[in-house]
Order: sequence, then structure tokens, then C-alpha cells
Amino acid sequence: MAPRDLDALAKAVKERRLALGLGYKNAARTAGISPGTWKRIEDGLPVRELSYSRVDPVLQWAPGSCVAVLEGRSPVPVAPADGAPGVSISPIPPEAFDTAKDVVQLAAIATTSGLTADEIRALSERVVADLKEKGLLGGSN
Repeated sequence: MAPRDLDALAKAVKERRLALGLGYKNAARTAGISPGTWKRIEDGLPVRELSYSRVDPVLQWAPGSCVAVLEGRSPVPVAPADGAPGVSISPIPPEAFDTAKDVVQLAAIATTSGLTADEIRALSERVVADLKEKGLLGGSN
């Protein structure tokens, strides 16, 4: 196993928690871990993998972000979905533009009958345009 950068994770977790205006005890309670476990993370001490996975959503990070930081990568922040507490949506990268269209087209074909090819294309273009308007699909293609 590759060495883990516990100090980088400690710094990232504490900075993000403070940026979100959370006390460590409240953050721990929300994560479903003990305050002592949260403190261990912020002190750069190892904890169980399950604990790291519980920290990610509290910090509004994508699943696996704590482990990514331990491995020398950056966490992936996500934004809470409007009107849905506890649900997060990550922005779709610009290179996924065509994939998003294809997924919508395949879903339309699989779940509806009687739509023409032009109607399916229009539907997928509309979904992609709406995703871009909401900031969930970056760039253009």
C-alpha cells in the first residue's frame, strides 16, 4: 500500500470544516462518528476507512475524497442539490457533453414509445441545455 499523507488530510478536513462554519463536535455527530474520531483525523492520526467515508458528505465532498487526499490527490467538492438536503450533485465535466446527450437519448428510447428521432434529439439537447444553465455541465461542445 502506498504511504498515506495523514497530515495533508488533517489540514484539508480542518480547513473545509471551518470554511463551512462547522464545529468539530457537530461535524462528527452529523457524520455519525465520535468527536474523538473526528479529532484524530484533524490531528493526522489514522482511523478506519469507514470513518473517512462518513466525513466526505459532511464536508460536501464527493465519496472517496478523504482517501484521495490521503493518496496525494485533491478532494472533489460537491454542491447540495436545491431543496434536497443531504443530496449532492457534482458538475459534469465538459468532456462529458456528448455522453450526457447519448444517455438521455438511450433513456428516452428505453422508456417511451412513439417518439421520433428528431423528438429524442430535441429532448437530449434540452436536457443538456438545462444542465448547462444550472451550472452542472461546463463548457460547450
